Amino acid sequence: MNQQLHIQIIYLGNNKKSSQRTLRPLAIVGDRMKAYCLTRKAPRFFVIDNILAVEPVVSSRAI
Repeated sequence: MNQQLHIQIIYLGNNKKSSQRTLRPLAIVGDRMKAYCLTRKAPRFFVIDNILAVEPVVSSRAI
């Protein structure tokens, strides 16, 4: 996984409510994705089947 890549996801949580999160993916562990959640400012695990949508975060910064 490219750990420099940030993605935005729509995630269906345990409470059956969806939320939008910005993540830095770290690893796939079984049926979960380990990621640093920039929204919550903490590492988290996300059930892959509960990720409803994914899109890359495009930086407007020049390289």
